[in-house]
Amino acid sequence: MNDIAIIQQKLEQAIEQLEARFLEREELIRLLLLGLMAGENALLVGPPGTAKSQLARGVAQLFDGGRWFDYLLTRFTTPDEMFGPVSLRQLKLDQYVRQTEGYLPAVDFAFLDEIFKANSAILNALLSMLNERIFFNGQEKQQAPLRFLIAASNELPDDNEQLEALYDRFLIRYEVEYLKQMSSYERMFQLSDEPLSPVLSLTHVDTVRAAASKVTLPETLIYMLYQLKTALEDKQYKLSDRRWRKIGQVWQTSAALNGRTEANVWDTVFTPHMLWDNPEDYSVLNGLFQQSFQDTLKAETERELPLRRYDRIAKHWLGQEEALHAFQFKKEIGARLSQEDQQRAKANLEECKLELEETARELQGKLVQWLQREKDLPGYIRNRNFLVLQTAHFAVKYTHLRIQGERTLQTLQGLYRTLFDRELPGVDYDYTL
Repeated sequence: MNDIAIIQQKLEQAIEQLEARFLEREELIRLLLLGLMAGENALLVGPPGTAKSQLARGVAQLFDGGRWFDYLLTRFTTPDEMFGPVSLRQLKLDQYVRQTEGYLPAVDFAFLDEIFKANSAILNALLSMLNERIFFNGQEKQQAPLRFLIAASNELPDDNEQLEALYDRFLIRYEVEYLKQMSSYERMFQLSDEPLSPVLSLTHVDTVRAAASKVTLPETLIYMLYQLKTALEDKQYKLSDRRWRKIGQVWQTSAALNGRTEANVWDTVFTPHMLWDNPEDYSVLNGLFQQSFQDTLKAETERELPLRRYDRIAKHWLGQEEALHAFQFKKEIGARLSQEDQQRAKANLEECKLELEETARELQGKLVQWLQREKDLPGYIRNRNFLVLQTAHFAVKYTHLRIQGERTLQTLQGLYRTLFDRELPGVDYDYTL
């Protein structure tokens, strides 16, 4: 078993522990672990009492030896509380240096509550910490070991240039709500308060990030990114170039976690949580993403079910239908045609006949194979990305592709029947399945 396969197994153990402790947080748990492995920051937005800080602490507990820091920010919080006190010994030597051990610049995991209440003195230091993982300690640039930072807020910032710059550093955004299911309330009173068992190490994070740096984004995904960008801008939503680049890097990390050296459409499933600035925009942005996802899925499955080629052939001969009918009608009534026109029309009709037969038979074979896959689509999808949660939701997208193929097959059969007054030979497909 290679390193990535071991990490994948350990991540599944981590997910199992977190899901047993944090109810109705299945998608968020997977998103946070993916963000951690990608080195991105996460922002949780929601009311008090939704276990935001406990979940952040639980994620950190899964890593053996990971140093932890958490703090509730107010507008009165001082830099000393966040980054460590100034060293009096160094101050006597005219050196303004902070003792950062045990504070934010020297930990692996951090949770900052009410992040947007930070004052400007803290904000300026946070910006470089969040983006470059650098803390300016006096005249020195101190490389921060920070692997993952989760922030939380009960409300989003008002229009403030400094806060907008901070907000943009959080690629992953998630709205956390109160529990909704009766079964969750029944289990809530039986949850353990014991620390979670560590199953991962910081070395595992380094291994994944090294693998992700070698993952390529195929042309289909680059086009998807641009298509999504254009769709968002048409609706007056704009993301910074930095966020688009980071979204692509998260896709690369997902591919690495699944043991691949090339990303595919299944690595994009968590993208809607990286697009919004206001939670109320999520449904619109998710709708735009789902359309882009479907288009990309169709493009990526062209080898297995080349719907575009089949559709192109069907449309080509539909466009020729009137001319082919005219030729056959003229033959029936004995109309005179020049030998050249007759040969050309006859050859065109024969080409149509052969191509319709070959295409329909090939498409039928592809659809039958596709139906075999649909017997276990959730399992197939999970093999593509083990982090995908709503496999049934995404399985429907494969069904939509099959339905498109069936419509094209019906078009080919109907055209053949119209032109040649008989059923297309060798094609017997059961549309009721």
